[in-house]
Amino acid sequence: MDYDETSMAAVFLNQVEKYGERACVAYKEDGQYTDISWNRMGDMVKDLASFLISSGFRKGDKIAIFSPNRYEWWVSDLAVLSIGAADVPVYATNSAEEAFYMLDHSGARACFVDGQEHLEKVLQIRDRLPNLEFIVVYDSVKHSRDNVVTFADALEKGRVEDTRDEFNNRIGSIKPPDLATIIYTSGTTGLNKGVMLSHNNLISNIRQILDIREILKNEELFLSFLPLSHVLERTAGYYLPVSIGAKVAFAEDFSKLQQNLAEVRPTVIISVPRLYEKVRAGILSKVNEASPFKRALFNWAVRLASENLPYVCRKRQRKGFFALKYHFADRLIFSKLKKTLGMDRLRLAVSGGGPLSVSDAEFFLGIEIIVLEGFGLTETTPVTHVNRPWLIKPGTVGPPVKDTTVKLSEEGEILFKGPQVMMGYYKDEKGTREAFTKDGFFRSGDIGAIDEDGYLSITGRMKDIIITSGGKNISPQVIENSLKDSRFMEQVSIIGDRRKFLSALIIPAFDELRQWAQAEEILFRDNKELIQDGKVMGLFEKEIAECTRHLSKVEKIKKFRLLSTDWSQQTGELTPTLKIKRGVVEEKYKELIEEMYPPDFREA
Repeated sequence: MDYDETSMAAVFLNQVEKYGERACVAYKEDGQYTDISWNRMGDMVKDLASFLISSGFRKGDKIAIFSPNRYEWWVSDLAVLSIGAADVPVYATNSAEEAFYMLDHSGARACFVDGQEHLEKVLQIRDRLPNLEFIVVYDSVKHSRDNVVTFADALEKGRVEDTRDEFNNRIGSIKPPDLATIIYTSGTTGLNKGVMLSHNNLISNIRQILDIREILKNEELFLSFLPLSHVLERTAGYYLPVSIGAKVAFAEDFSKLQQNLAEVRPTVIISVPRLYEKVRAGILSKVNEASPFKRALFNWAVRLASENLPYVCRKRQRKGFFALKYHFADRLIFSKLKKTLGMDRLRLAVSGGGPLSVSDAEFFLGIEIIVLEGFGLTETTPVTHVNRPWLIKPGTVGPPVKDTTVKLSEEGEILFKGPQVMMGYYKDEKGTREAFTKDGFFRSGDIGAIDEDGYLSITGRMKDIIITSGGKNISPQVIENSLKDSRFMEQVSIIGDRRKFLSALIIPAFDELRQWAQAEEILFRDNKELIQDGKVMGLFEKEIAECTRHLSKVEKIKKFRLLSTDWSQQTGELTPTLKIKRGVVEEKYKELIEEMYPPDFREA
């Protein structure tokens, strides 16, 4: 039967009827990728929905999903949505306590988990979750607790229940304004807020993306590696391919992404800037190890790539002698490079979730890897802006998508209205009120500028703005992105709020730094000893000066400290989406920071 498309579950089931035995998803098993058809996925969704219905789940109930990306995540999400319940995604990297907050606050009645590790995390906190009735685990695990059900058993139980009429009634009763999901923001300060997104939010955002002409076809092959618990992957890397009938392959995990890219050779990827930064840094590192002839050849090709930007950014055909030169550069360098990276079939790459540096964007665009930077928040489902394939402006996030009204407040804060803007924060009326202006615009918390073409540039976060003791307002993100243009800098946090000058905490890109140090015949036993070397400090002084040469005097870095260990979610400095928790960093390195600001310091 055809379903009225008031939910993504209905959209999916209609696509099942359309595409049948064609491959819907692929996953890695026994060393190779295995396809699952639309029909098989549809059967699993209906069987799992039947299990949930027969287990007493009602419309509006909350069900959590605590797992890395896998096809069962899709099945769980679609089954939950199809019965009128709402799901609560939990980042696979979250600790038991972080998961507790989301499960407890949402009142989740059940939780789907990946395997033994995630099962153990939920079992640790289960006694404190009175609403949690049972856990469904995707993999076979060792367990002795009641109400722990395997995914296979849940499907089998659902298969023998006759709930077809109830299933059709449930999916047919879903109204666009109904709650579909609660996504907890991975905030850099305070407790996470539960963003309530309706079925209309989700479907509207997909339609807004698809309104952009010439962007996607149903023959696309996506590679899924951003967490499905992140709204960017869920909307653009999951619901979008479902809506166009494309196929999605699941990466094993981020550590094997390069291998999976080469195996899958996707035509579309959805990513955060970190991937593009790492890929480009890896390429430049290899080039530095190459022979003088190969380095010269690569640098020649890169100069041509830079000259190619006006053509690729405006979708113009190359002409004359330049076209001939670029053709040879592509055959000799770019095509081989893209094949090695698994990007030789890549038609479109999206970057979101944070600012992409202009240098990274221009590098990939120049070699004809079309990276479209976009913008949005969890509260906007998320897409509000994206560059267009026929007019790409590196350094901007593009113009707004259809039916989105954007304006700037007097302070420069970006404000939105549109069908993709959230219902509100779960159990937080005060927070919801504060998130909107009196005339109904959502406050993004980001500062920006809009050019003559309506293209938006993000210049910082309201809450991150540094106000120096001299009263200057400075956006740390702009400076941090400039510093990360250096191949020697991995992570950076700018310090300077209510201080006389700016300083920086820097975590070097140690693979690059160790290679440089060996060439310089610097002796060291470990990272800690390496960063204390005088030559290394001199290198970073030069790199900082070079990367910030275009900045104003008040934006210059006067002092810095190198750190020997990376920041991560596990150690508390980063959110699950890899944003810096500035308050945590400043507290953790308080003594080191104070050393850079002695009481008797006089600025030159």
